Amino acid sequence: MENASNDKLLSVVIPAHNEQDNIALAVGRVGGILDAAGIRHEFVFVDDGSSDDTWKNLCAAAKANPCVRAVRLTRCFGKEAAIYAGLEAAAGDCSVVIDCDMQHPPEKIPEMWRLWREGYEIIEGVKRERGHESALHKFSAHMFYNMISNASGVDMSRSSDFKLLDRKAVLVLLNMPERNTFFRALSAWVGFLSTQVEFEVQPRTAGETKWKPMKLFSYAVSNITSFTSAPLYMVIFLGVIMLIAAIVLGIEALHSYITGIAFEGFTTVILLLLFIGSILMISLGIIGYYISKIYEEVKRRPRYVVEETLGQQK
Repeated sequence: MENASNDKLLSVVIPAHNEQDNIALAVGRVGGILDAAGIRHEFVFVDDGSSDDTWKNLCAAAKANPCVRAVRLTRCFGKEAAIYAGLEAAAGDCSVVIDCDMQHPPEKIPEMWRLWREGYEIIEGVKRERGHESALHKFSAHMFYNMISNASGVDMSRSSDFKLLDRKAVLVLLNMPERNTFFRALSAWVGFLSTQVEFEVQPRTAGETKWKPMKLFSYAVSNITSFTSAPLYMVIFLGVIMLIAAIVLGIEALHSYITGIAFEGFTTVILLLLFIGSILMISLGIIGYYISKIYEEVKRRPRYVVEETLGQQK
């Protein structure tokens, strides 16, 4: 171990929602790797409204290991809020965000640390492959990240929440006023000197995934609308399509009138009304969702509410 590593502190931020079986495993595995690498560290767990024994196990871990700190939120505010709660509580010169189920391999943290020591301020963990996912899930993820990539100007196709950030980058993220955030995109958007570390998505160490299809869909919609206005441009695109269709049908109707050919009315009118009505409802839905996001922002409610904390800052 180099002496230069001893004067810096790494905060390991771990969001946890119903992860009772993974707490001790995460502390043991990550702690062992960082101790072997000679990296001074602290754990900052965030219990995001768990209904199992996650907090009980965190209390036990904090008693057994002085490096373990924890933040308990009053309810489940979502992974994004839990990440920000952990970053705000972190005392390190840099912070690494990693999943509690160890699907992000902690063996990559020493490499991230080394790159940070070399001067990089954000080290992105990028997936070499997406792991075992259904074809529908992969297609949906591809569409989602294409939209985010086009909005941010950064390739997000292999991005993840697994990343190490310098304290300077952490403070910039924490000082952003918006309530609805998308951590993995904003960390790329803020700039700073960055590099990437590839990793293979690992199987969960214990428990089941919390990301059900509807939850993933809701997460994607929320992040798209909080980070980009691209869906609003889709409304404009649909309006242009409707204008072109109206011009074509208008020309056809005028031609039929001039030539005396009867223009089939009832069926065509019904189909047009259904089509136009669908487009209008979709457009109003998109606009209404953005208005609801604006309403949430102007209320200025906090991203999360802390119930209690464990441990002391280093």
